[in-house]
Amino acid sequence: MSSDRRLFLLSALALGACGFTPAYGPRGGASALQGQVRLDAPDGRNDYLLNQRLEERLGHAPSGRFLLSYALKTGRDDLGTTSEGVTSRYHMSGSATWSLTDTDDRVVASGKVDSFSSYSPTGSTVATQASQRDAAARLMIILADQLVDQLLLQAPDLPA
Repeated sequence: MSSDRRLFLLSALALGACGFTPAYGPRGGASALQGQVRLDAPDGRNDYLLNQRLEERLGHAPSGRFLLSYALKTGRDDLGTTSEGVTSRYHMSGSATWSLTDTDDRVVASGKVDSFSSYSPTGSTVATQASQRDAAARLMIILADQLVDQLLLQAPDLPA
């Protein structure tokens, strides 16, 4: 048996001995959430993109036992300017404060995620708008992934 394979097996045994359970494993926290999280109806493009990514990660669950609500905030700042005072880079920031409620409307998990994305204005208005939309889409994916990560960390404490 090669030393790499032995190291892998020993690592797996050590993780198992410490109580580590993979989130997407048979008894992992993700199983309590997969196909069980309803989402608020989107209100605008960013909400739609965030919901889309959340459904990719958690599954589509219009009648799930949990409801995930969030308040999304985004902003844009000038990041760089040329010597002529023309903006050469934009910084797009975003945050989502979220709560997961059960069928009795009790909050069973909550948190806040935040991140950023950037884009450059290019030669034309249409190209700049496309860059801005792409940066917003990247930001929504980042926020959704962070939100799911927080949910997975709190999943073992959810009511059965």
